[in-house]
This record gives sequence, structure tokens and C-alpha cells, in this order.
Amino acid sequence: MKKIRVLIADDSALSRALLKEYLERDTAIEVIAEASNGQEAVEMACALTPHVITMDVQMPKMDGLAAIEAIMTRRAIPILVVSSVADAKTAYDALLCGALDVISKPEYDSHEALQLAAKVKLLAGVSVFTRRAQRLATGVTQDKENELPATPQLSDARFNRVFAIACSTGGPQALASLLPSLPADFASPIVIAQHIAQGFSQGMAEWLNRLTPLTVRLAQAGEQLESGTVYLAPSEQHLRVDAQAKLQLVEPKSGEIYHPSCDQLLSSVAQSFRQRSVGMILTGMGKDGVLGMGEIYRHQGVTLAQDEASSLIYGMNRVAIESGFVCDVLPLDAMAERMVTLVS
Repeated sequence: MKKIRVLIADDSALSRALLKEYLERDTAIEVIAEASNGQEAVEMACALTPHVITMDVQMPKMDGLAAIEAIMTRRAIPILVVSSVADAKTAYDALLCGALDVISKPEYDSHEALQLAAKVKLLAGVSVFTRRAQRLATGVTQDKENELPATPQLSDARFNRVFAIACSTGGPQALASLLPSLPADFASPIVIAQHIAQGFSQGMAEWLNRLTPLTVRLAQAGEQLESGTVYLAPSEQHLRVDAQAKLQLVEPKSGEIYHPSCDQLLSSVAQSFRQRSVGMILTGMGKDGVLGMGEIYRHQGVTLAQDEASSLIYGMNRVAIESGFVCDVLPLDAMAERMVTLVS
């Protein structure tokens, strides 16, 4: 059986050794080289053409962002950013440079070893394309501060729709394209369940907040939904919305696979807002969110799915479409316009 060839790029010898040990526990993976700085990573990537590169963002000579951009303008190689939580915002900037996903640096834990190997095997099968050299945009787009219940009747009628978005692998890139395309006066709230490494959700919220005219923040228990605000579920808890348009955080049960749960978020929006709910399922592996999309569909809400061509991983959205729970299948670049139309 042909093995998946991996290049590890990290300035720490201990981290490289740990990643190599974890990856090669899976007999389908072979670590072919190790780079201790960004410049070595670029040279090795071009010379060895690995199937996947794991890349730290903090490295000498050339940092991870510059190395990723250099590699992706020369060779199309799937890159997985392996980063500490402290570097979360920088790690997400790497996605704009061409990396496919972000995962936390593993500790001495067998479950994390399995997650790392599974992520590498998944990305090895993703088609990527050589990119033109581009300047990383990290500036703020505009000034801002960092039995079924009946449909609720909000006395101030602040919004007539609630948008719930489910996404997994490829979701951060999709959200970084979708949210900046919405106007600053978007007259509805948006709640998001994005599968994410533990501890990285705050960094992702701050990263997205920098890119979009909307306000993006990590969801807090008891918070009231507001128009023009995006609420990101924390990685450690499930997010729900009640009939008074208030956020609830729920502790995961033992054995639950998906954190946070897309199904829990979408189902709660369906039950609380019925025909005013809009479910959106984007790129991602697995089928989390499909049952929630079904709930919104059965409550006569609107359901939208990202199409195959614009998806990094055509998984969750494919299952939802094939289950008959999706009203419209759209390319990612058409979704913002549909959202604005639904609000108006």
C-alpha cells in the first residue's frame, strides 16, 4: 500500500519528534523529512513533493505564513497548520495564505495522536491548486468594538430571520469569504457551529472580526441575539438559542464526537424560530448538522447548502442535500447575496 508522505516543519526538535511519533503510529503514514525553519520547509517541499506538510507558524529565517505562501505559489501541497493556542490568530491567517486547516499541537495523549493522523489522511486526499503570490490582508475592514414552542414574538421586532451556520473542515476559509461579503447593516443575527480544536475558538472569533464589517464574537451564556452580530460557538461547549432569542451553552456528554455540535445549534434555532430560521450547511467532513437542517426544513424555514465545486470537503453538505433537507444549493460566492435577499 502506498504511504502518505509527510514533511514536518517546526523549529522545536521535541515537537518534531512528537509529531513524527504520533503520525507514524499509523502505518499508512511516513514522515519523509523534517524542517527546522521556514526556508528549509520551502526547499524540502519543492524537492521532495510530500503529500502533506505540517507547519508551525512561529519559525526562524522564514515564518510559517511566508513559508506557506512561498510553497503554495510554487507547488500545490496540502498544508496542515499545527500551532499552539497562543498563536491561534496567526494560525488562522495561514488559511488565507493557502493552508487547509488548523490543529493544536498535541500533548502526550493517544486521542490527540489519532486526531492528528486522521486529519493528515483526510487532507492528503484534498485537491489543491498553485496560487498566485498575494498580500495577506489582516487589517480591520471597519471600526468596531473588539411539543414545539410557538414562534417567539419579539416586542421590538429587531430581526425577522435567524441564520444558523454549520461547518467543519474548510469552514474557516468559507466563513472568511462569506462574512466580509455581508453589509455592515445586515439586519439579522448569525450563529455558527464550526468544528474547531479546543481552545482555538476565541482566536478564530477575533480573526473573523478583523475581516468582516459585522461584529464577530465568542458566544456567551445568556447573551441576547442582536442584528449584525455573529456568535461563534466555543469549542468546549454546544451552543443553543432559546425562544427568547437568548444564547445557551451546554456541556457535551461523554462520548460525543462533534464539538461544538452543529445539530444542537440548528435544531434549537428551528424549534425556537420555526419559519423564521435559516439553516446553512457548508464544507466539512461527516454528517453533523444534517439532522438540524432537517429540523429547519420541517419547520418551514429556509435551508441552504454550499455546492460541491466551492467546498474544500464535500461531506456534511452532500449528506444534507442527498437527504432532501436543502431548499437551495449555491456556490459560496452566491450565498451572501441570498442571505441579504432573505433578510429584506
